[in-house]
Amino acid sequence: MTRPMNPSRSRSSRSYTGSTGRPAARRQSDFAVPTSSTPPLPPVASFAELEMPAALLSTLTRQGVTEPFPIQASTLPDALNGRDVLGRGRTGSGKTLAFGLAMLARTAGRRAEPRRPLALVLVPTRELAQQVTDALAPYATSVGLRSATVVGGVSISRQSAALSRGAEILVATPGRLADLINRGACRLDHVRITVLDEADQMADMGFLPQVTALLDQVDPEGQRMLFSATLDRNVDRLVRRFLTDPVTHSVDPSAGAVTTMEHHLLHVTEADKHDTTAHIAAREGRVIMFVDMKHAADRLTRKLLNGGVRAAALHGGKTQPQRNRTLEQFRTGDVTVLVATNVAARGIHVDGLDLVVNVDPPNDHKDYLHRGGRTARAGESGTVVTLVTPGQRREMDRMMATAGITPQSTRVRSGDAELSRITGARTPSGIPVTLPSPAPQGSRNGGSAPGRRRPQNRRSPRVAATRGAGA
Repeated sequence: MTRPMNPSRSRSSRSYTGSTGRPAARRQSDFAVPTSSTPPLPPVASFAELEMPAALLSTLTRQGVTEPFPIQASTLPDALNGRDVLGRGRTGSGKTLAFGLAMLARTAGRRAEPRRPLALVLVPTRELAQQVTDALAPYATSVGLRSATVVGGVSISRQSAALSRGAEILVATPGRLADLINRGACRLDHVRITVLDEADQMADMGFLPQVTALLDQVDPEGQRMLFSATLDRNVDRLVRRFLTDPVTHSVDPSAGAVTTMEHHLLHVTEADKHDTTAHIAAREGRVIMFVDMKHAADRLTRKLLNGGVRAAALHGGKTQPQRNRTLEQFRTGDVTVLVATNVAARGIHVDGLDLVVNVDPPNDHKDYLHRGGRTARAGESGTVVTLVTPGQRREMDRMMATAGITPQSTRVRSGDAELSRITGARTPSGIPVTLPSPAPQGSRNGGSAPGRRRPQNRRSPRVAATRGAGA
């Protein structure tokens, strides 16, 4: 397919409302999202209404994906029509299939030359890259498209070889892709469809210069789609420079106002904070606990293991094989508590996870929303708990107001019935446990990726670096 001519390439006369025509709700850091001079196409009620290859439709059925999520229903008609798309939706809202199906449908039937992909998905983290790749794999296979994933922490020579064999679809983190281009292992001039997924985190992580340099290399007449849970002024700069007359779909105007998610501020004393954390960790079922620093994650993990809780740390100090192994242990239930830094706040989907705990409060409301986005995904219910010491109370109140969230505040102590009611907390066994060691530090063999599963399957309680509902 070729991209239709945009009705207007003017970027100076845009009005600023949501895609429904009503003023878009926004928080303090959000910019006013643009409305195209051409109205969006109406949403669809089923995938069958879309002009997609029959192989994609049959694969959706085989994967158990029976009806589109709202962001898929609203964005796919425009994306399939070749329009530039600006999509806003919280994590877990279905963004991967929203851009992925359109990208695959519009690329089907074409063949890439060696080292020259036809479609590019840029993501901020290794975990999200793996998730996107695995989520789209059965659909790409069904229409005969090859894909390659390039991320740091694994063999660059293997990634170069994959590109040399030819891949129509490339999923990449900006740094590793830039390295491969500098080596002459990849060129982007044949890329006709470019997706920026989790664009706000790429901006927050300092990737904007690399992203800008990469976007300057793709086909200037190609289609661009940008998806993000939050839209701030850094993302605005990308939109204004690289998207032409974009149609805007904002299906979750308030990322914090998720009706299936409960928010609790649990006020604790400094002296009791560790015991409270340990009691929550000992609950039945899995939980992700967020801390600020890598050493804090390792320290809390050791304390929980010594107290009888099967915990493991996930942070940027681990190699990719170690991170993959830890996620696999979480998937199989060998690990019930994942102690993580913000590396896990994006790009990791945990099916059936009903509790996220901020042991250390996040730095800002965007971090809070993305941490909390690990639960209450795809219509499921979940609870986000933040432990707040006296000195943190005022800042947390401000953060909740900025995020548009009205949390329930409760004073608790370890062993309280109220703590158990909210989180399922119980007394740890006190019997130390030992887990199998992950792959050794320094290993670069790529490790084993988390197991594949069906996208949008809402029943099986597994970890996904593979969920079609997206990050």
